[in-house]
Amino acid sequence: MEELGELPRVGPVLAQRIVDWRTQQGPFKSPEELDAVDGVGPKMLETLLPLVTV
Repeated sequence: MEELGELPRVGPVLAQRIVDWRTQQGPFKSPEELDAVDGVGPKMLETLLPLVTV
């Protein structure tokens, strides 16, 4: 979770939501699935896509 907090615009609350989603749904199949996490909208997704891999 610490690594998630290093991403731009991702604070501790959003990082926890991402971890919780992954715990409940299983691993992300693609970075685009991040938009399913509450708090990740189109602009946030656009910022994160070049920075994350699955």
